[in-house]
Amino acid sequence: MSPATQAQAGARVDAAAPPKLLRTLVERFDPAVFDARRAVTRIRLAIGEERSWDAVVVDGLAHLERPGSRPDAVLSADAQTWRAMAVDVREGMDAYRAGRLSIRRNMHVGVGFLAATSGSAEPGRLRFYSVPTRSARLSILEAGTGPAVLALHGLGATKGSFLPTVAALADRFRVIAVDQPGFGDSDKPIGAAYDSRYFAGCAIDLLDALELERVHLVGNSLGGRVALEIALRNPERVERLGLLAPSLAWRRGRPWLPLLRLTRPELGLVQLAPRPLVEAIVHRLIPGADEGWTAAGVDEFLRAYLTPAGRVAFYAAARHIYLEEPHGQEGFWTRLAKLEPAALFVWGRNDRLVPVGFARHVTEALPRARHLELDCGHVPQIELPKQTHAALAKFFSGPFTRRARADA
Repeated sequence: MSPATQAQAGARVDAAAPPKLLRTLVERFDPAVFDARRAVTRIRLAIGEERSWDAVVVDGLAHLERPGSRPDAVLSADAQTWRAMAVDVREGMDAYRAGRLSIRRNMHVGVGFLAATSGSAEPGRLRFYSVPTRSARLSILEAGTGPAVLALHGLGATKGSFLPTVAALADRFRVIAVDQPGFGDSDKPIGAAYDSRYFAGCAIDLLDALELERVHLVGNSLGGRVALEIALRNPERVERLGLLAPSLAWRRGRPWLPLLRLTRPELGLVQLAPRPLVEAIVHRLIPGADEGWTAAGVDEFLRAYLTPAGRVAFYAAARHIYLEEPHGQEGFWTRLAKLEPAALFVWGRNDRLVPVGFARHVTEALPRARHLELDCGHVPQIELPKQTHAALAKFFSGPFTRRARADA
């Protein structure tokens, strides 16, 4: 390969003769698809349990070398799966969903690398990049063309929790999943409110930066609450709402209310949080923390929480969920009754965080809202992706007039 060809491909292959299947991937590396955000990004590519090489990205160029320092992400698969991805990297997401490909430590880097080595140049290809907005620099992934859908993740999660949604809906929508400020690869400003109003304002800033006038919104948990806040404050920017186990204001007594009002999230700045200790606690609390999507979700939580600014954001957001007033003129349930855009609420019958019983209270406030109950827990888009995404696609594909939204 000539130097000119190497520069055009954005790759420099080490002469240490790694397998052709890995060289094929790295030679296709396209820096326009993956915003690494670091001077040097190291992705470990493991073939089985015995052989591995590091794909190292420096200034938009990628090359292969023997394993070196701690990698930012680790991709592991057998030789057959790597060969399939060398032919068509889209096989990677199928392999990931089937458990034949493992992506650990940093999903943004791992999946971003796969997207950047796909060789795809078609409109709507999967891309990872950051967007400067009025409030913060936000990290997003997007794919597809058509009406825009903005996906908002839950507390402690990242845009990676919507990878199945992006894959499922990108054939008919432009799906944008964002790391909300304080999480993932987005900015984590100290002193930000990290309440639903703040997150909603940041989402509007993102829409402005992307020059999107109106979008569908899909939100899980905290992201569902943020989606509702956007629709309540800026209904003219919202087509329809897909709310997956959304966080809603508590209706019962809150015994910890006085104490939590006195607690300051900024204590996270000085909290000692050694990685081995935090990992041990998380693994005790979460069953299957080393398996599949759960393992990836734990990795995503840890890489933000183990930073002081990430801990502050997590504590502040969790605190505001608990403190939100349910009633009164500015209470959540009073305001919810004024929601204009049509909404589909997806509930998990086994959800321990947002019980399905909330559906009755939502129906009282929003008689025209649609509801779907699934045999899953708190993250429907991951636990039951086929049913969840079929419902979202059908709901988002309806008429878009204001009258249609009100009667939906």
